[in-house]
Amino acid sequence: MKTAGLHHITAVTRDLQTNIDFYQQVLGQRLVKTTVNFDDPGAYHLYYGDYTGVPGTAMTFFGWLNTVPGKVGTGETQAVAYSIPQHSVSYWNARLKQMGFSPARVESRFGQDVIPFDDPEGMRMELVAEENLPAVEAWPGSPVPEEYELHGFYGVSLWLDEIESTSRILSEILGYQQIGQEGNRYRFHVPGDAPGKVVDLVHKPNTGRGIFGASSIHHVAFRASSDEHQQAIQQQVRKMGIQATQVIDRQYFRSVYFRTPGGVLFEIATDQPGFTVNESAAELGSRLVLPPWYESRRDEIEAYLPPIRRSLPQE
Repeated sequence: MKTAGLHHITAVTRDLQTNIDFYQQVLGQRLVKTTVNFDDPGAYHLYYGDYTGVPGTAMTFFGWLNTVPGKVGTGETQAVAYSIPQHSVSYWNARLKQMGFSPARVESRFGQDVIPFDDPEGMRMELVAEENLPAVEAWPGSPVPEEYELHGFYGVSLWLDEIESTSRILSEILGYQQIGQEGNRYRFHVPGDAPGKVVDLVHKPNTGRGIFGASSIHHVAFRASSDEHQQAIQQQVRKMGIQATQVIDRQYFRSVYFRTPGGVLFEIATDQPGFTVNESAAELGSRLVLPPWYESRRDEIEAYLPPIRRSLPQE
């Protein structure tokens, strides 16, 4: 049943151009897919990652321009963490400050240096220094030198009223192991060398529910190595008494969704077919790609969507 770790993370933005500029120019992540929300074709769905957006590197955003700002609370993912090289802490601290951000003081968490900061819309981000980095495919066009680049996700932090039910899902269904505790933070880890191996459960009773909106994380997706693996997880979720959706075709992966008793929306996503199913690696993200069932409405959809600049500004 064991997953290899995170597949992707999906959040909400109401400022598309600022979002694109931040993930490409500040974090050095490539825009690997420009498409629409398959359930809401009047909104962009943008994907960022390494050169081809392999599982464990893909940060995605729904462009819901009229949504209210989100507010952090329990029952949701509170922070997204990326892996950075051990030697790059001072580089990233300086880079963030130079680009107009205010990283908090470097924390020590489970023996690792962590740089906490907020993205332009207030979503909590963390850069975690790792000695044994997962492999990623460098983006040649990145403004971040390869020796300092992000190495996909480190993990996520979930704020919860109670942690027992989510602990069961992580350990009994997804194959995570609890490996430590610091205060009210409980660390779960899945073995292997892929990115996105860590889930932290932060026990925050009586904190109050979050307000969903811009800067909120919509869902967290975990990897399924095959359709059979995905179906096995789906069955186990249902056996635990939790409703899980049927398999939904997202073109770049197939998805099953379920909401944990703690309130967080989880997705199980297949590794295949990946983002190069309808674009070459070289042209990823450079044009609006629509699923076949919306292609006949391309003119209407393109006319409705706001203009965006996808490429990095020329120096």
